[in-house]
Amino acid sequence: MENAALVDALYARSSASRWGLSQEQFHAALTRSVRKHFACGTFSPARLEEYLAALHLEDLVLAAACVAGCEAAWEHFVAVYRGYLRGAAAAVLRRRADSPEAHELADSLFAELYGLDDGKTGERSLFRYFHGRSSLKTWLRAVLAQRHIDAVRVGRRFSSLGDGEAGREKFELRPGLSLESPDDPHRERYMEIFRRALDAALARLDPPDSERLRLYYAEEQTLADIGRRLGEHESSVSRNLERIRRDLRRIVEEMLREGRTTANGFAGELGLSDAEIALCFEYAAKDAPVDLDTLLPRRSAQGPAAGRRKP
Repeated sequence: MENAALVDALYARSSASRWGLSQEQFHAALTRSVRKHFACGTFSPARLEEYLAALHLEDLVLAAACVAGCEAAWEHFVAVYRGYLRGAAAAVLRRRADSPEAHELADSLFAELYGLDDGKTGERSLFRYFHGRSSLKTWLRAVLAQRHIDAVRVGRRFSSLGDGEAGREKFELRPGLSLESPDDPHRERYMEIFRRALDAALARLDPPDSERLRLYYAEEQTLADIGRRLGEHESSVSRNLERIRRDLRRIVEEMLREGRTTANGFAGELGLSDAEIALCFEYAAKDAPVDLDTLLPRRSAQGPAAGRRKP
């Protein structure tokens, strides 16, 4: 990133100095986030500025400070997030927040966040995979859900081994953030289910809302440009986009939870658990950006789709 003035402004806004995070370390964290998000394509300076402006900067610098081994940052993280992690673990497990199982799942994450698996603080910390696009709480909840699902699958694989199979195959729950790797054998299935639900949710949108999404995501127009085109104030465009995103998420979550039926009314696909739904959104956000240019094609004055640009 070459816009030094923008980086300086973001640094001042982020409270990075509270944790003793240098501008160089802050710049490195921003660069990792940008490279991850725009890995599959080019972007305009305006789009970059909008992306950076939407980051959860305080969460990002807290994670970066923890990776750097800042003791004050770690103390703050433990004080603020330990209770939240235990509550999130309880929700994933469907147990009470004070249950031993919830405490065990939540507290087991601290070693991986701290990077103790190689004896060197920070070098393998899971915080390296947090890029600030979601809040730290949302990301931690998704990691917990993934950890629980991984553990269940590994347990099932072990229990399916008979005595004669014990010497044939070795199973190991590897360290590292599986949300950032293709190791989950169900990833493609989750992404296909998510895509179908999103298609159906988008089809329910009113034409003006579809146009707002298309202009913002497919054509990458700024809020001001969209406002001029639709005759709305820039702040109204922002509020409408937030409303549309919120409604879409609610509808998609409901569809994923309910499952899908076949044309003859029989069950075609079971609904997903809350943990699996969290994974669907996490995978979609990180590895398969939605092509709204394809899902919401430009429409002619007569109404039917005028065609679709090739991805």
